[in-house]
Amino acid sequence: MPVTAVVGAQWGDEGKGRVVDYLAQRADLVVRFQGGDNAGHTVVNSVGEFALHMIPSGVFNPETTCVVGAGTVVNPANLLDEMQTLHDAGLALDNLFLARRAHVVLPQHPQLDALAEAARSGDDKIGTTKRGIGPAYADKAARIGIRLGDLTRPAWLERRLRQTLPARNRALAEFGAPPIDADALVAQCLAWGEALRGRIVDTVPLLRDAVRDRKRVLLEGQLGVMRDLDWGIYPFVTSSNPAAGGAYSGAGLPPRAIDTVLGVVKAYSTAVGGGPFPCELTDAAGEQLRAVGKEYGATTGRPRRCGWFDGVSISYAAWLNGFTALAVTKLDVLDGFEEIKLCTGYRLGGEVIDRLPDTADLAHVEPIYETWPGWMTSTRDARTWHELPKAARSYLHRIAELADAPIRYVSVGPGRSELVVLDTYEVSGR
Repeated sequence: MPVTAVVGAQWGDEGKGRVVDYLAQRADLVVRFQGGDNAGHTVVNSVGEFALHMIPSGVFNPETTCVVGAGTVVNPANLLDEMQTLHDAGLALDNLFLARRAHVVLPQHPQLDALAEAARSGDDKIGTTKRGIGPAYADKAARIGIRLGDLTRPAWLERRLRQTLPARNRALAEFGAPPIDADALVAQCLAWGEALRGRIVDTVPLLRDAVRDRKRVLLEGQLGVMRDLDWGIYPFVTSSNPAAGGAYSGAGLPPRAIDTVLGVVKAYSTAVGGGPFPCELTDAAGEQLRAVGKEYGATTGRPRRCGWFDGVSISYAAWLNGFTALAVTKLDVLDGFEEIKLCTGYRLGGEVIDRLPDTADLAHVEPIYETWPGWMTSTRDARTWHELPKAARSYLHRIAELADAPIRYVSVGPGRSELVVLDTYEVSGR
């Protein structure tokens, strides 16, 4: 550390939760800086196995302060359910706080999300989880959103809701849906405010004091750069900025505060949702990746699209995020492959390119692969670089070359201890 941003280097679902859970054992503060409960971070530790959707993955360390940052959108009902699940597992949650500037996902937002997705057809479907994330961010941008701090101010809250709800009811009416009752919505929001009041705080002093005191801070992102609103495969993207640049505004930090940007990347590629996915496999190899890797969405349970590692996208992600190191996850999923392919470029028309084109062209590229020998032995017991098979080390070395960033962590299983931690950031020895 002391201030480390942990960001997704692919399409999301890279294993950021297990990385943050590990790093949080020596962190003072963990901040979730963007997104909503539309994606889950799976954590496996001594407490159990959890799919965290909104609560930072550092929550399992009672000595770590966990913050849901201002860049997020929060569904209070789902958050309270998630808190109850953790309470039932024995966690006190005394270390959980919510930024008063974070926006609220209101009941009309999931409705509008689902209705808009249903109205799309074929390849135009975005693949939204229908959790209302897009409409909530749209209200934020339109300056008609409700923030968590508003839930604790009854008069202000009612005034804001009665001013802004008519526009959303008109949008519902266009889909033939019934309107939201203003009185019921005010009552529901006030109830959420009472339930969360003690956790809704101004997070700026927390972050400022932590940085000034050189405390160890983790910034946890959701999804990956290929789903970034500005730099992803638009329009098949999320409605916020998962790239490292989003960590500054989403957490409430100046750019110079971040020391390390850790890119989390799977040893292969997966995606949930629509849009071009150049390395997607629809053959037996793709099915094997899905089955062995248990590639099903933590939020929806949808089968993930699976494919070989995309070196073009990792080079793009590394540039945009400024990765200082990588965490490569799920290496063990490749243990049973006799050969492994790795994309190093695309063929677009008659041209070979090593850059990421815009979405319309990305849908028509053909991946160019290198073929690497598999290692055909388990990596699950490896805990040092040299305990990994030579072929696995060579493959990882190639990933580091394509990203132009050194590897710091390699996960060989879902458990917190199933991790190879490099003492230095070097992977020069194959």
